[in-house]
Amino acid sequence: MRDLGVGFGYLVKGQRWVGAHGRWLGFGLLPGLVTLVLYAAALVGLFYGADDLTAWATPFADDWSSPWQGLFRGFLTVLLVALVMFLAVITFTAVTLLVGQPFYESLSEAVDRSEGGDVPESGLPLWRELWISARDSLRVLGRVVLYGVLLFALGFIPVVGQTVVPVLGFCVSGFFLAEELTAVAMQRRGIELRERLTMLRGRRLLTLGFGVPLTLAFLVPFVAVFLMPGAVAGATLMARDLTGEAAGAGAGAGAAAGSGGADPGTPLTGGTAPAGVPRDW
Repeated sequence: MRDLGVGFGYLVKGQRWVGAHGRWLGFGLLPGLVTLVLYAAALVGLFYGADDLTAWATPFADDWSSPWQGLFRGFLTVLLVALVMFLAVITFTAVTLLVGQPFYESLSEAVDRSEGGDVPESGLPLWRELWISARDSLRVLGRVVLYGVLLFALGFIPVVGQTVVPVLGFCVSGFFLAEELTAVAMQRRGIELRERLTMLRGRRLLTLGFGVPLTLAFLVPFVAVFLMPGAVAGATLMARDLTGEAAGAGAGAGAAAGSGGADPGTPLTGGTAPAGVPRDW
């Protein structure tokens, strides 16, 4: 259970990191705002047309007497909206990361640099990185849709559908949201999607501790836009943990301190930055 707290801690540390490096927060709002406008327009259209869509999909209920027709279609409408919101949380992150790929990759590199140790670089051209990100996001979306359809079907089970299923939905959303965010740092390290998923499953509680609170926060309008830069920073810190780099940096910091040298593992929130690194990073 300790990993739950550790995962949430990375989320908090990421927000603190961008708070201490204000220019990253400022630039990070732009991709989220663009994506938010697009999603808001689509969701408003869905909410206004959800009842008509449900009625169109259930012509067999046209002759049902009241109140059964209203209850049945109302229940389906709620499930439809819940499914769309479930998918929106995951795809919002993927689309925002795709729109802001150059910025978020630079932000992730800055977090690595501030924590000490190596700063991996993919060495790939931008178009290739965008292609890999889009391809992996579609693969993740396919998995999310499968889980979403299954949870949608389970939602018809009395009691379980109104209690257990929503909890499972948030866990699934949180897991894949964490995957999308850690992909920024993992992709620079040459770690493919299959290996990333294996690593996240191996630390499932850590992943859920990071992803589930973020999923809940993203349900609040506009919150996702402001939390996205910090989420990328926190996901980078978590990726360093998953790959074992955090422990290596800590050991290197201890050796440097023992020899009277500078501590490369100290985050750049104050003090003296290493040579070649701007102080505001």
